[in-house]
Amino acid sequence: MSCGACLGVPEATTPDPGALVSRPAPAAATTEPARFSHEEETTSVLAALRSPAKLRTEVLAGLVVALALIPEAISFSIIAGVDPRVGLFASFTMAVSIAFLGGRPAMISAATGAIALVIAPVVRDHGLDYLLATVVLGGLIQVVLALLGVARLMRFVPRSVMVGFVNSLAILIFMAQLPHLIDVPWLVYPLVAVALAVIVLLPRVTTAVPAPLVAIVGLTVVTVAAAVAVPTVGDEGALPDSLPGLVLPDVPFTLETLRVIAPYALAMALVGLMESLMTAKLVDEITDTHSNKTRESWGQGVANLVTGFFGGMGGCAMIGQTMINVKASGARTRISTFLAGVFLLVLVVVLGDLVGLIPMAALVAVMVMVSVATFDWHSVRPSTLRRMPRSETTVMVTTVAVVVLTHNLAIGVGVGVLAAMVLFARRVAHLTNVVEVPTDVADTKVYAVQGELFFASSNDLVTQFDYVGDPARVVIDLTAARVWDASSVAALDAVVHRYAQKGKTAEVMGLDGHSLDRHERLAGHLTGAH
Repeated sequence: MSCGACLGVPEATTPDPGALVSRPAPAAATTEPARFSHEEETTSVLAALRSPAKLRTEVLAGLVVALALIPEAISFSIIAGVDPRVGLFASFTMAVSIAFLGGRPAMISAATGAIALVIAPVVRDHGLDYLLATVVLGGLIQVVLALLGVARLMRFVPRSVMVGFVNSLAILIFMAQLPHLIDVPWLVYPLVAVALAVIVLLPRVTTAVPAPLVAIVGLTVVTVAAAVAVPTVGDEGALPDSLPGLVLPDVPFTLETLRVIAPYALAMALVGLMESLMTAKLVDEITDTHSNKTRESWGQGVANLVTGFFGGMGGCAMIGQTMINVKASGARTRISTFLAGVFLLVLVVVLGDLVGLIPMAALVAVMVMVSVATFDWHSVRPSTLRRMPRSETTVMVTTVAVVVLTHNLAIGVGVGVLAAMVLFARRVAHLTNVVEVPTDVADTKVYAVQGELFFASSNDLVTQFDYVGDPARVVIDLTAARVWDASSVAALDAVVHRYAQKGKTAEVMGLDGHSLDRHERLAGHLTGAH
């Protein structure tokens, strides 16, 4: 049984191959229209509203996510140095806003630890109003970056970095549960074990109700009825008893204020977008559907604008809660995201006393199973590691190590992408060859250059010619090569110049359109080429 199944994903979320085969398609049909039709049906709000089973899945998923959001939002508020209501209100406004504005259905956005770490110095040094101004400015920056096409940069994130991102995320989710398992009453451990058993075993009996919800409600009833003294959600912090209201940051509108908040706003915008886009890409793979990354980018920005003006600490996509929503509960539409925010507000404002009774052991068990389901176990199998190129494994391990050490997914992804670029350039640099080509032309020698010429591969180009022993005329044939940058043009100039110093003529020929245009524009005009 898969990890997704053990978390209670309804069987209906996986297409039945037999059912697909039993419906013959017209001969002219292609798989592309069917794929998009499947996506629309999977993520459509109207389709979910028409189907009682799908709607039940979305509603229950939203409830489970809301319950898991409460202690997380309180914890992140503590990290940021603000009152718990600031984090809880941020989670409400982010979830509800992104349900309408976001480009990835079923993805959960709320207050996050990464954002809390970025903005904590603002609260410590300047107070809450400067924090709200930072969130508003960060949202504006995200909108601008979205309009500039920042989402297109996702194509430069290689698979090895994505695998490292997923694995490090699973490790961070698990590590975040350890404080709730250390120095606690001994009864916490059997409660966690029981909750884990429910989450793993219940889906084998029924998937009508998400197993995590059953574990949370069941353990709450048991601990309250037996008067068991264990840590609860209420112990994490005070829950608000009023609705969020419109707040304007009480800061002077001066360049000095901008100087204070701009660095933190930019960092918040970049971290938030990177985590959100990486999470959207992950959900795309899990659900076999596509998302609008540009819409998600500016949607995050607008959601942070709304959050800042309603007294929230800002946020971005929450990977752990998204995995609960998509993997553990089987949600696929915006309904679950919207209801997660609504349920969160209702639970903390109206039912705060009851929510405060939920034992942390139940939520810890849910998050532990999420971490197990999130980790890509196939990527660390010995057979996979033996088959995978060392450079790919190095990039994955580097990404995981940096994320775990810094507790910052954005930094880890950035370092992973940089490592992948360096290793790729190093590998491609050795694929360029210079070979002699036989010719019947008297007093002439022909060299054929094969491969891609760029800054890494062209450095050794100059040393691969026999300047002293070659005849008076040398032809350098680049038909099987491509010139990609100024470094390559400079290297070719250096070769021609060294032959000229020996009283010989070197001709460069065989360039394709783009390479020829680049060579004609730059040849002889680069500093240090001669």
